[in-house]
Amino acid sequence: MPELQGTDILYRKWEAKSSPGSTRAIFLLVHGLGAHSARWEYLAGHFSKHGYACYALELRGFGGTFERPRGHVASFRVWYRDIQGLGDIIARNHPGKKIFILGESLGGLLAYDLAGRRPDLFAGQALISPSFKNGMKFPLSAYLKLVFLGLFKPKLMIKVPFASEMLTRDPDYLRVMNANPDEIRVASLRLLGGFLPVQARAGRVAKKLAVPTLFLIPGIDHLVDERANRKVFKKIGFADKTLIEYPEMLHALSLDIGREIVFRDILDWAGQRL
Repeated sequence: MPELQGTDILYRKWEAKSSPGSTRAIFLLVHGLGAHSARWEYLAGHFSKHGYACYALELRGFGGTFERPRGHVASFRVWYRDIQGLGDIIARNHPGKKIFILGESLGGLLAYDLAGRRPDLFAGQALISPSFKNGMKFPLSAYLKLVFLGLFKPKLMIKVPFASEMLTRDPDYLRVMNANPDEIRVASLRLLGGFLPVQARAGRVAKKLAVPTLFLIPGIDHLVDERANRKVFKKIGFADKTLIEYPEMLHALSLDIGREIVFRDILDWAGQRL
């Protein structure tokens, strides 16, 4: 596992197993809510063996970042800035190479929203279980706190109602996940509230989207309402769009049993756009 690097923007880097000059392209990876960049170990390791370098961002408020409390960010703009900053680092390290952004869950929502506004940044976007609409069962008290306390206590933490078993069926990785202190299941009112405007404008973004897009959707998703993903996909007017479904798989396609098929599909898609 590569160590975290960087002083302001933290990330992990997997170089392509081929020589640097023959790297096919680079994937900028963005993890989801409660996760961290080490979650990409399987995917990035597989991609690197096939000639693709991977740079996995550590979103502020998660993993090994210094911001506290964990599970909080002042604004999604902080994350957009870091994604673009990591893109600049990649461009300096790999001049002339294409950059694909790949996000999972929250990371997919961020990737989609940014690519919609800045299509010049990426050669394409691959979205795993993008979080266009919540599918988790929050208690009524959580919604009341968001409405009445969101402005006054933005750092107040809410338990996020999902378990590792909703993400993957892989027993080995479940043990790793449940023992990892970087796996958190709380989020601040400010962070949770930040989802709403981004999700609300997803339909408008779809109409002006101008970047090759790949949707990867599991058949069993307890975190995201997959019906919203299909609706957003249908609204995308750009001709180069692809949707692939995995009926037996859970939310975290990059970690679930059968992930090798997902990896193959992503690389096939990217390879056709080099």
